[in-house]
Amino acid sequence: MNKKVRRGLTPYLGILLIMLGVLYFINITNKKTNYLTYDEFINQMNKGNIVEINITPRSNAKVYEISGKLKDYQKDENFFLRAPLSEEVMSQILIGEEANEFKIKTSADPSSSTLLYIALNILPFVVLIGVAFFFITRQMSSANKSMDFGKSRARLNEDSKKVTFNEVAGLKEEKEEVQELIDFLKDPKKFQKLGARIPKGVLLVGPPGTGKTLLARAVAGEANVPFYFISGSDFVELFVGVGASRVRDMFKQAKHNAPCLIFIDEIDAVGRQRGSGIGGGHDEREQTLNQLLTEMDGFGENEGIIIIAATNRPDVLDPALLRPGRFDRQVQVNLPDKKGREEILAVHARNKIFSKNVNLSNIASRTVGFSGADLENLLNEAALLAVRKNKKAITMSEIDEAHDRVLMGPAKKSKKYTDEEKRMVAYHEAGHAVLGIKLDGANDVQKITIIPRGYAGGYTMMLPKEERFTATKKELTERIIGLMGGRVAEELVIGEISTGAHNDFEQATKIARAMVTEYGMSSLGPMQLEQQEGSVFLGRDYNKSRNFSGQVAFEIDQEMRKIIDECYKEATRILKKERKLLDLIANTLIECETITKEQIDYLVKNGCLPSDDDEIDESDFKELSLEDLTLAELKDLAREYKIKGYTKMSKEQLQKELEKYI
Repeated sequence: MNKKVRRGLTPYLGILLIMLGVLYFINITNKKTNYLTYDEFINQMNKGNIVEINITPRSNAKVYEISGKLKDYQKDENFFLRAPLSEEVMSQILIGEEANEFKIKTSADPSSSTLLYIALNILPFVVLIGVAFFFITRQMSSANKSMDFGKSRARLNEDSKKVTFNEVAGLKEEKEEVQELIDFLKDPKKFQKLGARIPKGVLLVGPPGTGKTLLARAVAGEANVPFYFISGSDFVELFVGVGASRVRDMFKQAKHNAPCLIFIDEIDAVGRQRGSGIGGGHDEREQTLNQLLTEMDGFGENEGIIIIAATNRPDVLDPALLRPGRFDRQVQVNLPDKKGREEILAVHARNKIFSKNVNLSNIASRTVGFSGADLENLLNEAALLAVRKNKKAITMSEIDEAHDRVLMGPAKKSKKYTDEEKRMVAYHEAGHAVLGIKLDGANDVQKITIIPRGYAGGYTMMLPKEERFTATKKELTERIIGLMGGRVAEELVIGEISTGAHNDFEQATKIARAMVTEYGMSSLGPMQLEQQEGSVFLGRDYNKSRNFSGQVAFEIDQEMRKIIDECYKEATRILKKERKLLDLIANTLIECETITKEQIDYLVKNGCLPSDDDEIDESDFKELSLEDLTLAELKDLAREYKIKGYTKMSKEQLQKELEKYI
């Protein structure tokens, strides 16, 4: 029986026993008992007043217990006496019974029952011993917990074998880097024959959500070896020396199961640089790190143990941790490219039902900068929206809405603009769109909307036309021109400026300053005048190192102003030239509020929006129901509908609750 169920039944059982005891006591107290002597009993028997008697022998006390009723007794009244345990007493009772013909009942001697004897004589001692044993073991378990304080918190993942490289998409080069670890764990003699030494440690470096933990689990699954996982924060405790003790115990456990993998997530929590004293000292962290360094490559040998660690801040790690012999290899797990995103989408789309007009390649093109976790969340949000709308399959409409929700938050459709404010927002976003259409180096316009989302009153979704690792001066300049389009359109058409362009100016200023101080794209020449300077212990890039004089700072400001002013003038020139297109897009936005890339292209070519698409044939769809969603997706949907207690519900309970709303 479940512990929670037992705990819930215990109070009710206690109450029931108390009630039974009270009823028994009331029943006992309601009966009236008259105590007679043996002589009085014989006297009443000779007079013929006895109606019935019950005789119970007590061999231990050597007496008969006699109870019964007299003729003048009430219903709940009886008598009771004790007589010597002898044949003479029984012969007198039998003689009286022949003379007066009253009923005689005899009960067995309770002391003759083995079970009753055990219950009365042995059971109390057993109960006392059991209670004492319970309290002793409880004290010992609490003592053991205190003794286990320094034990390793690393947990053996039994499900690691279920994850293989088939579940890891978009990381082709990264999988090739760790393939050697799998080959070594399967056949170490192949490497030892040529004198090769497998890396003792592999550090996975990359932004959050790119699949570092998934890749480590897949390595363990492919190699079919034990997989221990632990977080860097599990080593650090208040008491000095506990973390080092846990490191020793972790490697001790791993040696017994070698060959095996140890995965340390967020290793920067324990592996930060030592000795600077900035941000406060922490002897416990330093001792833990020292022990980890010793275990990885010290006097002891850890054959067959491979450590995989993950972090998104390799710059804060101690140099001794990154040297050869400890973490020999660093694997960069970067954000996926278009092909990688398409593969990741295909993995997460396996258990979902899509309409025929959904193209994963197009979705991958529109999700530049998305990590694997972001893409999984995108499809999950689209599935939730499809169920909420009672659709039979996920369409591009739900995917578009999910994309906007992931980036900007849900649409605030209840927020209403005034007519003048709506017109200003429409021209602002149309200004960005026109420049994006007419400039080759500017970002490509994917979607325009004037429906507020998050903190934005409206936005123009612009993505790079091609994914590139470098950018030319012309491309950067045209990006700034595109960012100026909103303010220029307001000033040109409305004759007034608003606060809506503050984020545009922030991005434009960053690009212009980087062009001058970092990229050498100004008259100051090919010099890097500024560089990011991060704090190791704070983990933030708060400052920039400036290696220039006040005169150079003035020249930097002049160059930035020159770039911004030239871009502003160019944006004004283009929008004046394309005033008809600006008015066309703005008026369409005022009417429709949202237009997509396909509609924008049609609008530029034909001067109007396309007619409504034909209704999609329902035969193209398969039924999409609550049964098709996972437990996590059902919980997300329950949160949207504000269902109370959904976190504790099973999948079947959630489906029943959601059927009331859907």
